Amino acid sequence: MSTNLDQLAVTTIRMLALDTIQKANSGHPGLPLGAAPLAYVLFDRTMKFNPRNPAWFDRDRFILSAGHGSALLYSLLYLYGYEKMTLEELKNFRQWGSRTPGHPEHDIECGIETTTGPLGQGFATGVGMAIAEAHLAARFNRPGFEIINHYTYALVSDGDLMEGVAAEAASLAGHLKLGKLIYLFDNNRISLSGETAICFTEDIKKRFEACGWQVLEVLDGNNLEEIQEAIEKAKACTDAPSLIMVSTHIGYGSPKQDTFHIHGSPLKPEEVIETKKFYNWPVDKEFYVPDEVLQHTRRAVEQGERAEKEWRELFEAYTQKYPELAKELKDLMAGILPEGWEESIPVFKPEDGAVATRSAGGKVLNALAEKVSALIGGSADLDPSTNTVLKGKGSFQAPGVCNPNTQGIVDGPLGYEGRNIAFGVREHAMGAILNGIALHGGLIPFGATFFVFSDYMRPAVRIAALSKCKTIYVWTHDSVGVGEDGPTHQPVEHLASLRAVPNLVLIRPADANETAQAWRIAIKHQGGPVGLVLTRQKLPIIDRKKYAPAENLEKGAYVIADCAPEEPQIIIIATGSEVHLALEAYEKLSAEGVKVRVVSMPSWELFEAQSAEYKASVLPEKVKKRIAIEAGSTLGWHKYVGEEGIVIGIDRFGASAPGKEVLEKLGISTENLINKARELLGKK
Repeated sequence: MSTNLDQLAVTTIRMLALDTIQKANSGHPGLPLGAAPLAYVLFDRTMKFNPRNPAWFDRDRFILSAGHGSALLYSLLYLYGYEKMTLEELKNFRQWGSRTPGHPEHDIECGIETTTGPLGQGFATGVGMAIAEAHLAARFNRPGFEIINHYTYALVSDGDLMEGVAAEAASLAGHLKLGKLIYLFDNNRISLSGETAICFTEDIKKRFEACGWQVLEVLDGNNLEEIQEAIEKAKACTDAPSLIMVSTHIGYGSPKQDTFHIHGSPLKPEEVIETKKFYNWPVDKEFYVPDEVLQHTRRAVEQGERAEKEWRELFEAYTQKYPELAKELKDLMAGILPEGWEESIPVFKPEDGAVATRSAGGKVLNALAEKVSALIGGSADLDPSTNTVLKGKGSFQAPGVCNPNTQGIVDGPLGYEGRNIAFGVREHAMGAILNGIALHGGLIPFGATFFVFSDYMRPAVRIAALSKCKTIYVWTHDSVGVGEDGPTHQPVEHLASLRAVPNLVLIRPADANETAQAWRIAIKHQGGPVGLVLTRQKLPIIDRKKYAPAENLEKGAYVIADCAPEEPQIIIIATGSEVHLALEAYEKLSAEGVKVRVVSMPSWELFEAQSAEYKASVLPEKVKKRIAIEAGSTLGWHKYVGEEGIVIGIDRFGASAPGKEVLEKLGISTENLINKARELLGKK
C-alpha cells in the first residue's frame, strides 16, 4: 500500500532529476517527472540488486531504453546506494569527465547496465540479456538450485517502439517466449516534436500481442499499487515477454505538462519554482534529499547484501553437489577461457587446396566451440552461406515451439540450452542482441551476415564499440568477388567506413591460416568488438614454409615475403584475398631483379597498437615506393603508402558478373599490380 513516505520518495526522485538538469542547463526533464513512479516501483519493490556489488551475477538487469531520461536513472542510483554515483556526479551532469553523461553509458560500477540513447537500442539489448539468462539457466540450474534466476526490466518510450530495431527484437523475443523480459512503456503520447498522434497511431497492444507478448495496461501512471500489480502479473507469465503500457503525463506537475516543449529542454527558473510548489517542495533548496527518504531508499544496500549472501550460500551447496558444473559456471562468469583452448585451432596445409576464408572460418569456429563453451550465436538467416552453424550444439528455441524435424534445426539440445540462435533476417536486432548477451556476462556472442549487410547493424556495432562489448562479427562475402549477385551484394565502402569506428578491431585474413589466427585474436580480445571479414571465393593456402608464419597476424601487419638482407626498392601492402596476388607479383618482380617486400596487413587497428619501432621495421620510412592493393575503397590507404605511393582499390560500385572477372575488370589482378609496380619504379 502506498504511504506518505512512498510519495515523498517519488517526489524526491523527480526533484533530484529536475535539479540535475537545471544545474547543467541541459537535458530532458519530461520523462523523469512523468515516469518516476514506474522507476520507483522497480527499484524499491521489485528488483533484486546489490548496490555494494553492482556486478553481482544474479542481479536483475534494468535498462533505461529511453536514455534521454538519464537524470532519472542517475537519481535512482544515487538514492539506492551505488557508491560511485555520488551527489557530486549528479551536480556534474553532462560535464567533461563526469560519470553522468547526457545519455547513459555502460558503467557497471555505477549500476548502469548498458549504453542507451539511440532509441530502440536498449529495447533490443534487453532481449539479448534475457536470452543469456535463459540459456545459462537451462544449462546450469538443477532442481533446488536456481543459480541463474533473474529478470530483465526496461523503461521504454514511444520513440523506442517506433524504431525498426525494436520491432525486429520484439518479434524474436515473442517467438522465443522470454518470460523473464518485462518492459514498462512510458505511454505519455508525446514525442520530441509533438503529439504522437501526428505519426504513431497504430494499436501497440495488438502489435505486441501479435508478436507473442503479454500486454498489460496501467491507466494511472502515478498509482504505485496499480504499477506493482501489473509487474507481478508480468512475472507470473513465464511463457511470454510482457509489455506494461503505463499511461503517464510527460513533465508531470510542471507548467509544460503534457506538451512536447518539456521533452528535451530545461525549464525556466520561474517554471522550476512553479513545479516545486506543485509538489510542496522547498523552492530555495537544490539537490535536497529528506533524511527519511534517504534512510528508506538505502535499505536497498542491506537487502542487496543479504540477497547476494543467500545466493552465494546456495552456490556453495551447488558446488558441493555439482562440482564440475560449478567450476564451468564460475569460469564463464569470470570470463576465464578453458585451459588448452588454443590447441584446438586447426592448421591448414597448401596441399589441402584452395578454400574460402568463410569455409575455413566455419571449421575453426566449430573446433573452438568444442572447447569454449561460452561461444553462442548465429546468423541473420544465412548459416549455409556464412558457415557459422555450431554443429551438434543444438538450437536456442523456446521449449515445444519447434521439433527436431523442423528445417534449419541443428542437432543437439533443442531448447534454451542450445547454442545456435536463429536470428532471422534481423541484422539490426542481431547486433543489439549480441551486445545484450555480452553485457550480461558469461558468454561470448557472435553474429554473422554478408559484409554488405553490416550496414543494417551499424548502429548496434557503434554501441558495442562505445560500450567495449566483447562481441564477434562474422562478415562474409567481403568484396566484389561476390560476383553474379551484383553491386547490391558487393561491399566496396564497408572496410573504410568500419575502420572509422573507434574501438572496433577489423580483421581481413589472407587465407585459412590467417583466418584461424583471426579467430584466436577474436576470442582473446578484450575491451571491444572484433569483426572478421571473410571471402566467398576460394583462396590458395599460403605456404608458410616459404613465407612468414600466420601467427604474425596478431601484430596487425607483418612482412610475409622479403628481399632481406637487401633493402627493398618497393613495398607491396595487401589484405585478405589480395595477399596472394601480392605474393604472385613478388615472385615475378623478384625474378626480374626487383627488390620487393610484401606486407600482409589484415588489421589496421592491431597494427596501430604496436610500438613505433615495430611499425617502422615493417614499413621503413626510407622506402618511399609503395603500393597498397585491396578490393575496396582507397579511402585511408594513403596513410600507409605515403606521397609517392599508389593505391589499387575500387572507388565505384561493382557489377554483376563472375567474381574473378569483376575483380580483374576493376584492376584487382596480379597483372595490374605488376604494371603499377613497374610504373612506380620507372621500368618498362
